[in-house]
Amino acid sequence: MLSRSADALFWLNRYIERSEGLLRTLHTTYVLSLDKGPHINNSWKIIFEIFSTLNEEEKKEYENNSEKILEHILIDSSNVNSLRMILNKARENARGMQDHLTKEVWEQVNYMYHRINAKTIDAQLKTNNEIPVIESLLKNCLLYTGIVDSTMSRGESWDFMNLGKYLERSMLTIDLVEKYIVGNDLSEEKDILYWRGLLFSLSGYEFHLKNYRSNEANYNVLHQAVLNSNFPHSVLYSLERMKKYLENIVAANDPTDQTGLTRQFGRVYSSVQFGDVDMILNTGVTDYLSQLRYNLFQFSWSFSQTYFSYS
Repeated sequence: MLSRSADALFWLNRYIERSEGLLRTLHTTYVLSLDKGPHINNSWKIIFEIFSTLNEEEKKEYENNSEKILEHILIDSSNVNSLRMILNKARENARGMQDHLTKEVWEQVNYMYHRINAKTIDAQLKTNNEIPVIESLLKNCLLYTGIVDSTMSRGESWDFMNLGKYLERSMLTIDLVEKYIVGNDLSEEKDILYWRGLLFSLSGYEFHLKNYRSNEANYNVLHQAVLNSNFPHSVLYSLERMKKYLENIVAANDPTDQTGLTRQFGRVYSSVQFGDVDMILNTGVTDYLSQLRYNLFQFSWSFSQTYFSYS
């Protein structure tokens, strides 16, 4: 496969995964912002820090205006991390790679692009119709995932697409966990309701209630988000999938620095696979997550240099 084709497929799935994460986090934050109960610890600040480049003064200006926030995060072309800009990039990558994609996948990407760029969406966000709009966009991201899974052949295209998908997912989980935990003293036990913003953003609230029985919510939430291999949005789950697709790519292409690349990923993977919550707490949650993010960035850079011919 040409390096530019692999690059486009890799980034196509990264952008769609980023879109899904943005919409789920936005939906969670918007809904919980309507709840004035005692367990609300999340705010628009998390959305701003991950999906915006606003400075502190601009954040304060936006914070109490949900209409402006939604416009900025969803359709503001001046925000490089807005959903509109992300989906525009996804379609641009897909457009030149239609020979590697099924007709159904291309049509879904194209539909999502036209949906977010439609003139009607601006008006819909100003008519108390925000939640249905967000839910509709989110369902289209989930529909894309199903279409890819049911129509794409399991070959090189599939491997590059899914490596990108799970790399993006692991990065987003790290960002969300870090943003929700920063400033919290984890030695002080929190009620599970305190963590529902994080769990809903990861689509893991029901999973948590069904799989964790103890009252140690801080410990359990950290375990679920980072170390639970059965939770689809955990860091470990994503790394396990990345390992499989990386092995397929290396076997099919036999890069010059095969050993170096696989060892680099192996070090990242083992730091999570053989970790436990006590080790993370002893290291310091933010230090552990920051190092993990840095190592994943380094792996992503090395992978891109090897397969995409970046200069």
